[in-house]
Amino acid sequence: MLFLYIRLGEYIWMGLVMICRAAELPGPGEMREFAVEGRSLCLANEGGRYAAMDNICPHRGGPLAEGMLEAGKVLCPWHAWAFDLSTGQADHDASERVAVYPLTFEGDAVMADM
Repeated sequence: MLFLYIRLGEYIWMGLVMICRAAELPGPGEMREFAVEGRSLCLANEGGRYAAMDNICPHRGGPLAEGMLEAGKVLCPWHAWAFDLSTGQADHDASERVAVYPLTFEGDAVMADM
C-alpha cells in the first residue's frame, strides 16, 4: 500500500491506513489499542458503532483504551477525563481534545482516514 505524506501546518496527512482485521475489532462496550504508523490509536465499539481516536490522554498521557466506554465517551483510566467518540472533545474543557479518525471497512480490513 502506498501512502502520500503531505505536511499541512502541524499535521501530516496519510490517507487511509489499515488499523486491523475485522476479527480483531473490540466487542460491544470494549476498546482496544492499536499501533499504527508510529501512533497509538484507541478503537472503541459502542453498541456496534466503531470509533478511532488517539490513545494518549492530553492530561497526563494515560492510555485511553484501558479506560471505560460510557454514553458515547471514552474515560481515561488515570484521572477520568472524558472524550467524545465523535469529536474527541473533552467534557470539562472545550479547548482540550484528542484527534478522531473516520473509519472505513474494506472487505476484512478496518481502515482509518489519518
